[in-house]
Amino acid sequence: MRRASRPPDPLLAAWSTSCRVTSGLVGSIPAALWHEAIPGIPMRTVQSLAAHLHNSRCGWVRTLGSEHGIEAPERVDPRTVTPRQLVAALGRSGKGIAAILELGVGRGGRVPPSRRYVWRNLDLDAAHVLTYFVAHEAHHRGQIVMAARQLGRRFPPAVTVGLWQWRPPRTRGGAR
Repeated sequence: MRRASRPPDPLLAAWSTSCRVTSGLVGSIPAALWHEAIPGIPMRTVQSLAAHLHNSRCGWVRTLGSEHGIEAPERVDPRTVTPRQLVAALGRSGKGIAAILELGVGRGGRVPPSRRYVWRNLDLDAAHVLTYFVAHEAHHRGQIVMAARQLGRRFPPAVTVGLWQWRPPRTRGGAR
């Protein structure tokens, strides 16, 4: 007998969407923009800002998940990572964050506290944790788009419109 599968939790589905949008943007950064300094922040490049997205996820997975058996992926070097390497790394760190959210959903909607979590300004209910992660990534996606504009290297409309395509892409048969 086959078990009926449960629909995905809305929090996990929302995180999946945010991950897809972030990876799509990072994978679309032109080579000519990758090593450019962020206007007004000369010590930070588009490359290092994009790498920060993954490395920040790794830090949160280590902080909130390690005590609960969730392994944090390796961080990337923000000076040497390529777009292709970073998109792959974002896939790994996205799964780590999803595991934290899943842990919270499975524990009555709260991510269990950990000794490493000393910051304590983020409520650990799963909805707040998700909101924090999505807001952080949206902020930096916006910085990348703005830097491209300021540097005269605007993204094509298909890329910027893609930041707002929150439904999964259609398959050949038209299904989502």
